[in-house]
Amino acid sequence: MNLGLPKNLIELKQHLHDPLFKNSIFIMLTSISSAGFGFFFWMLAAKLYPKEDVGIATALISSMALLVLLSRFGLGQSIIRFFPERDKGSVFGTSVAITTFFAVLFGIIFIAGIDTWSPQLDIAREYAPLYLIFLAASSIISLTGVSFIGIRRAEYYFFQSLLVGSRVIFLFPLVFLGALGIFSSVGVSFTLASLLSAFFLFRFGIKPSRMDREFLNDSLHFSAGNYIAGLLMTAPNQILPIMVLNILGAEETAHYYIAYAIASLLFMIPLAFSTSLFVEGSHGEALKKNTLKALFAIVSLLTPAMIILYLFGGFLLGIIGKSYVEGFDLLRIFAFSSFFVAICQLYFSIKKVQKDVKGLVFVSALIFVLITGLSYVFMLEFGIVGIGYAWMAGYGLGSLVVGGMVWREGWV
Repeated sequence: MNLGLPKNLIELKQHLHDPLFKNSIFIMLTSISSAGFGFFFWMLAAKLYPKEDVGIATALISSMALLVLLSRFGLGQSIIRFFPERDKGSVFGTSVAITTFFAVLFGIIFIAGIDTWSPQLDIAREYAPLYLIFLAASSIISLTGVSFIGIRRAEYYFFQSLLVGSRVIFLFPLVFLGALGIFSSVGVSFTLASLLSAFFLFRFGIKPSRMDREFLNDSLHFSAGNYIAGLLMTAPNQILPIMVLNILGAEETAHYYIAYAIASLLFMIPLAFSTSLFVEGSHGEALKKNTLKALFAIVSLLTPAMIILYLFGGFLLGIIGKSYVEGFDLLRIFAFSSFFVAICQLYFSIKKVQKDVKGLVFVSALIFVLITGLSYVFMLEFGIVGIGYAWMAGYGLGSLVVGGMVWREGWV
């Protein structure tokens, strides 16, 4: 019944009750809060700690994120895909047990071979027990967050991000520890967030139970493909800081990382809507209709955000520190590439719903090879801005391939 509300307000109310938009909004709020806390965190770290400590800490945190990524085995995506049709407690418990075990195992291997992987991160070996504890906590919160999304309660995913944001507080008392202080600030916040997030999942009746071998067998093909694709798409984010550290040094690592952290404000928009599209598709909602809705929303939000960041990103970098403005050219390239990122993210969600792992792996492999390979070549020639050229080439060509595949499948 129309109570005299303007049409646009009625439509807004309908959108807020639409699961696709509701979950997308909270996923975006999560990304905004994460990016906001991240921006504030690194701004304070840059002012409280020497630049060399910031560079080492970013590489250390990236190494932990990379190990968590390696230990996922695609089970995070399987949680979303199989929650609607299986016992959530056994799916969650099985996924957490397997991924956390392997995260710690990979952590031990990484520490044992630190002289080979990255000698400048020897601090990980000096404080191995602490590194492994924080690694386990990081592994757990990656799955609790996915679980909140999978049960369409993304508002709790948002709450989890606020808990992780508490890392800002710990920067002050731990400043005497140098790079370890920055790393520990992140690790302590992960530990707190994992404990409280698990508590809320228990309240929703999702309690870890027996190992579900049937779930593992059914999800093996789906998980394997998503593991490879997720690894290929996310690995550059963790590999590049370590690569920059080894090639260009700690200061340039800090410049790169801060520029990327700000650019992630844009990447969160397509990520939020593509994730929500995957959730709704897994619950049987109309895929093509929701894809078009998501695409329209992404373009509407991304266009003005990209223009603002492209024009005023240097101001944000200057707030963190005058020397960080050196990363402005890199930030601009990241900003412009956000449209290509959006195209690829939506395509990945469609393929996940369709369980088409071949298309998923092919495109993600192409983007991974281009970004990591060209980053190494271009860094030697152009410095950190070379990463931007590689990023644009990877996602740009990936978008062209996606367009061709979508046309062939008759979507347009």
